[in-house]
Amino acid sequence: MKTTGNTIFISGGSAGIGLAIAKKMQAMGNKIIINGRNEERLQKALIELKDAVGIQGDLSVEADRLRIANELKTDYPDVNVIVNNAGTAFSYLLSETTNAHQKALVEMNTNYIAVIHFTELLLPHLLKKESSAVVNISSLAVYGSHKLVPTYGATKAALHSYTVALRMTYEGQNNLQVYEVYPPMVNTDFSAGIGGENGIPASEVAEELLIAFGQNKFDVPVGETKIYAEATEKAFANIARTRE
Repeated sequence: MKTTGNTIFISGGSAGIGLAIAKKMQAMGNKIIINGRNEERLQKALIELKDAVGIQGDLSVEADRLRIANELKTDYPDVNVIVNNAGTAFSYLLSETTNAHQKALVEMNTNYIAVIHFTELLLPHLLKKESSAVVNISSLAVYGSHKLVPTYGATKAALHSYTVALRMTYEGQNNLQVYEVYPPMVNTDFSAGIGGENGIPASEVAEELLIAFGQNKFDVPVGETKIYAEATEKAFANIARTRE
């Protein structure tokens, strides 16, 4: 995937990992379109991103997904990369709540269902491009849960499964690439409730994605996640050898 000359849409791009990716990609000569739910925060982010475009909206809401997808295709037809970064998580203990199912429903809708639908809406557009990409921001949580975010990990595991299937579906079409980024704990407001201040900077995630673009490396573990990814790869390799 080329690292410059793209038009990139980043959901949840007004803060945290999304904003870091926007800054990194803009510095490389890409046109940036960011999305955020909060108009005030969106405008503050745009001050840091000279000449970037902001589109307010909540991608967990179907009407907003339809509106934003149509706006991109109509007003910004050069869009050739979408970064599905917007997400949500609830920090709580299962022993201290009676509505875990309701929290899980919100998380699954935002982190999984909304990503599938928004990607579906943009895929026909992306497939017409000479070079395009879908980037799904996953998580270390793919490899296991945490008691403070007990239903969040399942949503990222589901997103991982979908991303793999999407990549396999279009692996014969060289003009569409599908990336999955697996950040560990990142020092952002998003993870503040579970010790995010001890996490890596969001800029490290952005840098790893840029490197992956340059190397056509579709699985992008970051920081601590590399340990889990390497262990998993070795395990599958061992299984394959025993079957030979």
